[in-house]
Amino acid sequence: MEHSSSILAAGGAKGVDGVALTVVIILFILVGILGFYAARWRGGGKEGLHSLDEWGLGGRKFGSWITWFLLGGDLYTAYTFVAVPAAMWATGAVSGFFAVPYTVVLYPIVFLLMSRLWSVSHRHGFVTTADFIGGRYGSRPLSIAIAVTGIVATMPYIALQLVGIKAVLTVLGVGSGDNWLLNDLPLIIAFVVLAAYTYMSGLRAPAMIAVVKDVLIYLAVIVAIIYLPSKFGGWEHIFGAAQTKLSAINPTTGKAVGSIIPGASSYSAYWTLAIGSAMALFMYPHSITGVLATKSRNTIRKNAALLPLYSLVLGFLALLGYVAIAAGTKPIELNGKINPQLIVPQLFLDNFPSWFAGIALAAIAVGALVPAAIMSIAAANLFTRNIYRDVFRPNASPRQEAKVSKLVSLLVKFGALIFVIAMDQSAAINMQLLGGIWILQTFPSIVAGLYTRWFHRWALFAGWAAGIIYGTVAAYNVINPATKAHFGGSIAAIPGTSVQVYIAVVAFAVNVIVSVVLTLVFRAMKLADGKDITRGSDYGANENDPRVVKVAQELPVTPIP
Repeated sequence: MEHSSSILAAGGAKGVDGVALTVVIILFILVGILGFYAARWRGGGKEGLHSLDEWGLGGRKFGSWITWFLLGGDLYTAYTFVAVPAAMWATGAVSGFFAVPYTVVLYPIVFLLMSRLWSVSHRHGFVTTADFIGGRYGSRPLSIAIAVTGIVATMPYIALQLVGIKAVLTVLGVGSGDNWLLNDLPLIIAFVVLAAYTYMSGLRAPAMIAVVKDVLIYLAVIVAIIYLPSKFGGWEHIFGAAQTKLSAINPTTGKAVGSIIPGASSYSAYWTLAIGSAMALFMYPHSITGVLATKSRNTIRKNAALLPLYSLVLGFLALLGYVAIAAGTKPIELNGKINPQLIVPQLFLDNFPSWFAGIALAAIAVGALVPAAIMSIAAANLFTRNIYRDVFRPNASPRQEAKVSKLVSLLVKFGALIFVIAMDQSAAINMQLLGGIWILQTFPSIVAGLYTRWFHRWALFAGWAAGIIYGTVAAYNVINPATKAHFGGSIAAIPGTSVQVYIAVVAFAVNVIVSVVLTLVFRAMKLADGKDITRGSDYGANENDPRVVKVAQELPVTPIP
């Protein structure tokens, strides 16, 4: 049964679908209630959220089941479900389908690295990766650099979750007037609810809501992937329609719009995007927060084995971009402009009954709330632990840390909201692309530190700076052929060659080379290195280790000297 809503005028104004909007509102209210209730879930209670362990890490006691939903809700965001099919619809597999192999590559990295980070963090009460860096290398400048990188890289990521909500509201026809306040009022209301329950419940809120979000997403994708291909002539017709659209010549660039599968000239861009993205994803603060909230290192390993199920769903979801081509879906903004980010919400609204379309659109909206909450908590924890406490208030109590982190989480979300309302959506996308380049530059310090203390702290700091500078300049020099704007993408040629690769990977290589060379130089100069407070046995400690229990529950972390 097709949905009857359509574009009513050339200007792009849409009629509001009352049934779909009602379903979205009801599910949103349900999620809000769960968010506030989560404050009392799993030992929270009114008096239980006055430390970062409790508020920011959920008491460090999430088991395999909750962790699976939490990490899935954390990593597979609303923007993932909006942007991946949109990229497939607009330009094809190179910019869209790489997300599927990168999530497959990701989980062996999680299995090997994150259990070690869990152990040492629980042994010493670390809440952030910057805590770990400070303890491992005894370097305040390096730990602050890691913290600032995490915060800055996370901000546009939060903004993109709000972009996902905005896409749902746009397709529903909400906010079609000329008053900017009325246009953005639903988004502001969603932000206020998100900010309120995150402030009250901490990480417990997105952990509980993630269950609802994942059930809705699985339901919507499974129904769509079974029903829609049969409706539009089967997969042979769908891929044929995609091939026709993507092989057409773009008059602006004089080249094909895209490709249905990566061509030989795109191999380097494709595999470096997959590898670089996989390496970067678990360097993001929100990913680390989900890991450190688990009750044991074995919980992480079990989830590394089970989370590839999300990759299967992501693969099906990506193919909806091709389905939308065959369906003739028109992702048109309220102002009449084409916006690929609307492709999946519009596909559901056009081809399903209103009540089911409402469920699918609610899944996207709820899929924004979960990661946005975790991201704001993670960024706030970084600020509190590694800037506020380490720089300004070394003797801050756990209660003071929690209070500051709650306030900063509000400011972070408020900043993301202003970013989405005041700036063009492409700015948020470009900043998120930069964020991926930046966050990968924390990989050498964090991952090397989990296995060796060979690198010199100042060499790692110099490598981080070199990678950040190169990556930013290279991304700035990428020009969007349509708009002629800078920061037009994340793919560029390796200097001195014509090989197109993911900029973050080249910046990472620069980072590693500088770190290795300067470590050799500084070791030869016998330049003083920082104090390492960790021991080899810390990296294999499990939840039954009495030292883990004692430190995690009773003792504060020693500030970096």
